[in-house]
Amino acid sequence: MLAIDILAWPGVNQAFLFSLVLTIGLIGAAVAYGKRRPVDRKATWGEAMFGSVYAFGVMFLAYGVVPHQFIDHADKDLGWRKDKILFGPGGILKPKALGGSFPMTVSYEALRDIIVVVIYVVFVGVAVWSFGWWQKRGQKVEKAPTSTYGRPLVKKA
Repeated sequence: MLAIDILAWPGVNQAFLFSLVLTIGLIGAAVAYGKRRPVDRKATWGEAMFGSVYAFGVMFLAYGVVPHQFIDHADKDLGWRKDKILFGPGGILKPKALGGSFPMTVSYEALRDIIVVVIYVVFVGVAVWSFGWWQKRGQKVEKAPTSTYGRPLVKKA
């Protein structure tokens, strides 16, 4: 019998995965709560304080812990250093300085930083979407009257 421990595979970091899953789960919990909560109900002082601490905690995880854990994982577990050059599949990113055709030298440290920027951009997009969604929940979208062909009717001035 072969026992395989997935978390012992190279490239898998428990702290990064846990912080990422926790952040996504907390965002999902806020969306589920927002769908269930009546729109016309005003928040009490305690609910507002809990919501602000909750939002701060999620942002702390998303913008502090998750990127840090990925940087830590890339540096220690994957060994992505400045002196380790990225050649890409089939050597398509091999730099001209080392006999390739790619005009730049890209290190694994640069790849790590690009991935961290993508993590930040994704979480900023999720934050903008979720704050807008929370403010607009319960609003009905009024459609313009349409013709028999499905085109919107425009009133003449």
